[in-house]
Amino acid sequence: VTGDALSPHKLEQWEGFRPQDTVLINTYGPTEITVSCSAAYVKHDPQARRVSIGKPFANTQLYILDGQGQPVPVGVSGELYIGGAGVGRGYLKLEEQTRERFVEDPFSGQAGARMYRTGDLARWLENGEVEYIGRNDFQVKVRGFRIELGEVEGHLARHAQVQEVVVVAREEAGGEKRLVAYYTGEASVESLRGHAGQGLPAYMQPAAYVGLQALPKTPNGKLDRQALPAPQGGQEGVARGYEAPQGELEAQLAAIWAELLKVERVGRHDSFFELGGHSLL
Repeated sequence: VTGDALSPHKLEQWEGFRPQDTVLINTYGPTEITVSCSAAYVKHDPQARRVSIGKPFANTQLYILDGQGQPVPVGVSGELYIGGAGVGRGYLKLEEQTRERFVEDPFSGQAGARMYRTGDLARWLENGEVEYIGRNDFQVKVRGFRIELGEVEGHLARHAQVQEVVVVAREEAGGEKRLVAYYTGEASVESLRGHAGQGLPAYMQPAAYVGLQALPKTPNGKLDRQALPAPQGGQEGVARGYEAPQGELEAQLAAIWAELLKVERVGRHDSFFELGGHSLL
């Protein structure tokens, strides 16, 4: 399998119905490397939060580099670069993009050698394999802070009851942005907030969490970010279960919030800020 990140949840499903004596090989490689450049035999591991993309092919070199272009230690995330026989020549009639992505390979020892800058975040594992983390170019700016969405997703994915997770920056009324985490699994909003608070600075913690039965996909199986629903009270899939207001005062408050926040309904356990509210409102 190749083409998109293989999740532990999908691997668990495969283990449930795979024919006996079959194996699953997870491969990685962008089109610019014609096409795969690493592979691993994979099995479901209940403790793993990601699936390894394996070791490089014999005619391929993988480099995980920091912002200064230097190799990072084992276990530290960096940007993944690929060198070797499969590296393409560039993009036809797109010289600027070619210079940006196909760069000199200072590690090969061969004159004129180039490597491809993938834009993917990854890290070396102690067994010599590579773990794919996410896209490096999903960088957003929220309230003046630059945030790598892949780092937030990687941290949330380590929650024991999360199967899949994606984090986006949604633009709210007035042009403000806030982070929203969409996930599948049995995790509660409270446990996810606690987990985020233990490993992420405040500005990187999502403002809302939306639980879904499955993440929306395009016809070719890729994540469809445009189809991710807005976090609204009462909407099916929102992590906080809906419970109707009790008493006249709660009903009045819920009606005011629904009108102000432009949501269909507000439950008695909903949070004003998680629904999009802020101090000016």
